[in-house]
Amino acid sequence: MDLLILGGTGFLSGEIARAALADGHTVTCFARGSRPAPVGADLVTGDREDDDALTPLSGRHFDAIVEITSQPGRAKRAVRDLDTDHWVFVSTANVYTESPDLERDEDAPLQTPLGSDVLEGMEDYGAAKVACEQIFSGSGRTATLVRSGLIGGDGDASGRTGYWPWRFAHPVDGGPDVVVPDDPDFPCAVVDVRDLADFCLRAAVERLEGPFNVTGPTVPLSEVLATANEVAGSNARPLPVAPERLRELGVNPWMGPRSLPMWIDVPEIRGFATMGTTRARAAGLTTRPLAETLAAALTYEETREGDRPSGLTDEVEREVLAAVRGA
Repeated sequence: MDLLILGGTGFLSGEIARAALADGHTVTCFARGSRPAPVGADLVTGDREDDDALTPLSGRHFDAIVEITSQPGRAKRAVRDLDTDHWVFVSTANVYTESPDLERDEDAPLQTPLGSDVLEGMEDYGAAKVACEQIFSGSGRTATLVRSGLIGGDGDASGRTGYWPWRFAHPVDGGPDVVVPDDPDFPCAVVDVRDLADFCLRAAVERLEGPFNVTGPTVPLSEVLATANEVAGSNARPLPVAPERLRELGVNPWMGPRSLPMWIDVPEIRGFATMGTTRARAAGLTTRPLAETLAAALTYEETREGDRPSGLTDEVEREVLAAVRGA
């Protein structure tokens, strides 16, 4: 198969490129060129903000094209300028409207598509992805819409899947306590980047059509934390702190600075990280054990320097521990 990946040098797109090369496919990556393409792939460089950025690829036919953009304008230009038999568009669970329900399937209500060609803020991320889905579905070619959940593993620059194993491996002042949310039943799900890449490649080869939810099994936060601790080989222990107390101490949910990842204290969207994956599994999706994903994320975290993009710094962890112990 002659495969074009719009990207091909990042976290997910690079993994798709490596998987395709390993299976003997011809791979072309289109990216800015700030990072190298995987060995064996051709790299074509350009800035997709330019209207004619894809001109170097005009006149070429690809058996399939993988697209990951969240910018509707880029999606429109890709459909306009590129020739393919099949699109694989990597979408997101954020396309669904807010709901507390667990494991919604592909027929769940979607957000209203973004009316602009430009996504200007992450508050419109889901709406922008809905708009992109519609562009590829209406391209006149077959299209797979891969609605991904939280992606984890080696290369997770967001730090969401790497924080917990890293923190258990490095409790402040030798431990033993690690601050965790007192919400052990919070429903979590994560898909390993390798499993997501394999499914995207399968979708390209088999020309799967329509939307597919792709994430791992739903597990409680307590299992995520226990697995992270096991992967870390640590003697640390979770110290549960009530969500109300965490808010008082300025600790945020989900991601970003001063946060506790993979958890959110908003009842109206309690099930948002989970999705029903029956359709994708029937089409060949397989997911590895959570421990493998967290171990890969930990390996990546150990190579990083400086403050992490998600989680609590050592200073903030000490601050929260002192406040909780002194309460």
